[in-house]
Amino acid sequence: MRREGSSLAKRALGRQLGSFRKRAEVSQNQAGGVLGVSAQTIGRLEEGVTARVASDLHLNTLCDRYRVGDADRRVILALAREVRFIAKCGGGWWRPDLDRDTHDFDPRVVLDHAAILLTAWATLLLPPILRTSDYSRAVAWTRSPHMPTDQVEESIDAAAKQQRALDDSNLAVEIIISEAAIREEWGGPGVMAEQRRHLAEISHLPNVSLRVMPFNGRSRIGALTGPFTLLEFPILPSTRLNEPPLVHITEYVGNLYLERSGEVDHYRTALAELQRTALSESASRTMLLETA
Repeated sequence: MRREGSSLAKRALGRQLGSFRKRAEVSQNQAGGVLGVSAQTIGRLEEGVTARVASDLHLNTLCDRYRVGDADRRVILALAREVRFIAKCGGGWWRPDLDRDTHDFDPRVVLDHAAILLTAWATLLLPPILRTSDYSRAVAWTRSPHMPTDQVEESIDAAAKQQRALDDSNLAVEIIISEAAIREEWGGPGVMAEQRRHLAEISHLPNVSLRVMPFNGRSRIGALTGPFTLLEFPILPSTRLNEPPLVHITEYVGNLYLERSGEVDHYRTALAELQRTALSESASRTMLLETA
């Protein structure tokens, strides 16, 4: 059986195009007129349902109409090349860090803002959406001790963009953190004390559920899965189709995005077990403050 591969690159491309179109105050009907297609085709392109009009010629034409700058245009064309490459492959979408200079684009920022439910399991390292600046800086220097300071600060700014998703009341966030992650020392005791208090503060947000899996927790499934994030999305407005959920896994040299239903179901089952055995929200907040 032929597999079409991941649709995530198409979804990332579509969302970028949609954001540029809205910024330029161009309607889907007007955008379609530029290419000689219907507004519905533009809607399907922006929702990642089709890449029929995603040739470099079509995309450059849209970028001209949307008054897109050179840097953003390179992002669009690079994503389009990735769409065409992935169409030849099966399975998930693997994005090596070495390719980031080519794309200069983090799909997680866009995905987090588009999702309606973000559920995550963290083991030794807190996810970027929960980190303070000093914690993020300590992680960046540990990962790349010779990285120029300006690049470190850029990575911190990227994490801050991802954290803004917490302010979206339409996004429900459920995160389970291993006790090891809140006791691991990143940046020293002062940095970690601030980070733990920050976690306790975040846990008060009405759309956030933050729970801790203690060392003596009854579940061990998290040791097998490793850290991951499950993202779920609303109905697509133009096509009324269900946008498929995905699992995001951060590796040392890149990011893996899984969309096949069987793979997603495995992680969903693991999350159910973790949710069943983690501490309550209030007990978790007490542990965070006591540890701080």
